[in-house]
Parts: sequence; structure tokens; C-alpha cells
Amino acid sequence: MTPETRPFNSKMPARILVIKLRHHGDMLLITPVIQTLRQRYPDAKIDVLLYEETRDMLAANTDIHRIYGIDRKWKKQGQRHLIAMEWRLLRTLRKQHYDLVLNLADQWRSAIVTRFTGAPRRIGFDFPKRRHPFWRFCHTDLASTQAHNSLHTVQQNLSILAPLGIEVQTAPAKMGYSEADWQTCKALLPEELTGGYIVVQPTSRWFFKCWREDRMSAVINALSADGYTVVLTSGPDAKEKQMVDTIIAGCQDARLVSLAGKLTLRQLGALIDHARLFIGVDSVPMHMAAALNTPLVALFGPSKLTFWRPWQAQGEVIWAGDYGPLPDPDAIDTRTDERYLDLIPEEDVIAAARRVLA
Repeated sequence: MTPETRPFNSKMPARILVIKLRHHGDMLLITPVIQTLRQRYPDAKIDVLLYEETRDMLAANTDIHRIYGIDRKWKKQGQRHLIAMEWRLLRTLRKQHYDLVLNLADQWRSAIVTRFTGAPRRIGFDFPKRRHPFWRFCHTDLASTQAHNSLHTVQQNLSILAPLGIEVQTAPAKMGYSEADWQTCKALLPEELTGGYIVVQPTSRWFFKCWREDRMSAVINALSADGYTVVLTSGPDAKEKQMVDTIIAGCQDARLVSLAGKLTLRQLGALIDHARLFIGVDSVPMHMAAALNTPLVALFGPSKLTFWRPWQAQGEVIWAGDYGPLPDPDAIDTRTDERYLDLIPEEDVIAAARRVLA
């Protein structure tokens, strides 16, 4: 029997660490792994190691015992400070005496952390770019990545459980928030707005994933004319807020509220959870809407749809590639001003929104 298929015959793990060092959306998409672990090992304490700026995505997840963060600001305070903080983190993790570590990340740093924990079972992925003796040395088992090119990111993540004898193809993602998060949102909304609003998140930190402002304005105007109030949201970046301002300028008579740049991710989650509909581009809020089971209309351009389409989504995904040719996602200059979503007609987005709302 190979290490990749060896079942977990030792005692049930009491302490588990899950490692993922990526972006906000990536963190949300590891929650099916965490939930599967919780179901299989109900008495285990499950911890997560992530980049500190992504903590909000998992901070209210009740399946997680403790979150540890690597703060990328450490580096800005000098090499000595960085080494001191990372050494402190390593020592803290080793003291937890983990029985099982799942390294979902592909960085050498994550492999070193995995090895240093001293856990008797340390599982990583057999990434082609990491076929090196040291990567193997850091892990006791390597899960196959052979089928990853045809799998959604959630399914790729779940495949790390195969060496434990856990074969799972699907599990729900989970986005948590507190009652205080929702109360903060309510305080920012007009008192007369008691329900029935639509959240529109037109921005992404990568503008090539965005639709043209005047088309989003047209969608908002149409839905406002149908009697819905639209709540516009965005990240705090000045370019994103400027994009929202341009959209608002095209919606002079619309029933519209802007909370652009005013919400934390968990507060945004609360807002989306209470919405009738979410409309947005390929971004973190889109994945949040899917995880919260809020009906959605998602606009996709030259992203890898197989990997990144909204998981467990209720609603419709509109892909610009159905209207014309798109460049290879791996060949895109992320700094480009090109708006690839402009292939999508505004009429189709309005029609999709009305179908989902019906």
C-alpha cells in the first residue's frame, strides 16, 4: 500500500493544523476541508495557519479552534524582526503537539513549518514544481495532484484528505460573521430599508476582472425601476471607490445606497447574507455570496472557470467567453486596463438578475 493511500490507523487526532498561505478567497475555499475534518474527527481541535491579513475570512468560523497568522508586515521592520517573529511562531506551533498537519500551500516556507511542528502525520500535495527531496522530507505523505487541472479549487483542496482514507468530492464552504457585524451594517442602512435589497460589488483589486461602469449603472437603474434598492460595495482602495463613484454618477434617479469602502469582510458577509440577490465580478465577495447561499449573478472574464466558479452557488454565472474570444488566463498582464467583461451585454445581466429574483 502506498503512502498516498495509507489509512489513518493510529489514534484519532486530537490536534490538527491546516496551513494555507494565499489570498482571501483561497481561505474561504479551504472551509470545506475544515468542515470535513470536523465531521470525521468531532473531538479534535482544528487550528489554521494563514497570512494575517486574511484572518477575517475565518475568524467567525465555529469549526476552528485557533488561528495563527504570518504577518507580511514583519518584513518591513527588518530582517532581524522577521526572523525573530517567525521563530516565535514556529516555537508556538511546535508546543501545540499536533497529531496531524495538512499543508495545502505550495511555498517552501509552509513545508518548513509543517516539518518543524513535529507532527507524526504531515500531509502535503505532490506539486510537480516541488518534486524535490526536501519537500518530501518535510511531509510523511504526499497527496496526488494528477487530476487537479480538471477540478474546482474546493475539490483540489479536499483531495489532500485522500491519504487519510477520506474520499470526498463535495462539501459546503462556510462564511461566518457575528451579530455585531450585522448590527453595524443595519446602522449604515436607511431605516426605511427593511429588506429586499440587492448587493452589487462591481470591483476587484484586478481591474481586468471588472465590467464597464456605464453597464453596471444600467443594471442598477433597471433593477431600481423594478422596485429594488441597490447597495453598492467595494474595497477601501481609492481606485475601487472611484469606480463606484463613476457608477453612482450614472444612477441619478436610482434607489441606491453606497457602503463602498466602509465594511470589513465579515460585515460585508452579514450584508450579503441578508440580501435578496448579489451581483458581482470574480472576486472575494462573490465567493462569500456563494458560501452564504445568497442567490447571485456572477460575471466572469478570463479566469479559470473550472477552478474559480462560485462553489455551491444559487443563481447564474455569466462568462464573457460565451460572447467572444478571451486571452489565456495565464498570459494576462494583471496591470492591464483592458476590460474583458465588456463582451457581456447589459441586457443579459438584467435578464439573469430578474430570473434569479423571480
